[in-house]
Amino acid sequence: MPTLNANGIRIAFDTAGDPKAPPLLLVHGLGMQLSAWPEEVVEGLVELGFYVIRFDNRDCGLSTKFEGAGVPNLTLAWLKSRLGWPLRPAYRLEDMAEDALGVLSALGVARAHVVGVSMGGMIAQILAARHPQRILSLTSIMSSSGRRGLPGPERKVGKLLLRRPANPADIESIIDHGVDVMRAIGSPAYPTPERLLRKRVARSVRRSYCPGGVARQMLAIAASGDRCAQLAAIGVPALVIHGAADPLVPPACGEDTASRIPGARLEIIEGMGHDLPPQLVERLLALIDAHARGKMLPDSTPRLFVKQ
Repeated sequence: MPTLNANGIRIAFDTAGDPKAPPLLLVHGLGMQLSAWPEEVVEGLVELGFYVIRFDNRDCGLSTKFEGAGVPNLTLAWLKSRLGWPLRPAYRLEDMAEDALGVLSALGVARAHVVGVSMGGMIAQILAARHPQRILSLTSIMSSSGRRGLPGPERKVGKLLLRRPANPADIESIIDHGVDVMRAIGSPAYPTPERLLRKRVARSVRRSYCPGGVARQMLAIAASGDRCAQLAAIGVPALVIHGAADPLVPPACGEDTASRIPGARLEIIEGMGHDLPPQLVERLLALIDAHARGKMLPDSTPRLFVKQ
């Protein structure tokens, strides 16, 4: 896996497609590696004529880890956040956005479309707000504005995320836990087949497993807080996609995000949870493609996809 220097750290990356085609940067979410992007998504974007760039965020995959910063106490951090006390993260989402910008610069990409999922959506929002001259369009999927007062994860999902594998020293136990998490946050109307789900989780775990990095990324999200002012400053074309059945980042978060970006288009997908299920890949590709090419049909109201 190739790596590059960006923002003072080493970042693992991958590209697909013709380098002369319109660049499209994919930014994944909490603890998710570049390999977590479904191949159908990457291949589909290439077939649609994009030069696709993926990378491992800092503290996950094969990119630089911040193990010297230790593992934060997330329960204490949550209490501090509720009380309005300052948090001391190893880095913030703004740093991760500069990493993404550094990837584009290292690859010689002047401007790119950016598509972010979950935490990656937050990073993409910051990137579009801080560096509009480098961004052609923004697509924020199942993400949030970070505004205080927005609903959080369903209780059972929140508890599962904080739970450790039954045996942290056993790779099969780690995979089992990962499958449980992905199943809990997945799309109820579009379940990923069990064999495929386990295959994806196992591939990620065997490529890299860094629970401390996940905790540090969670703290970065908490410490970065409200992005409402940044969202209001975004001037590039913006598309917000959210699942109506998302148990981790409720749809109200996507609605709030879209309402705060001038001219943003909101697409709510019925039955979609907090994942990219195979059954919805073609729909998502069509939305991203139409948005990036400026071919979205005018619509003043959210479009609600129903299960076929």
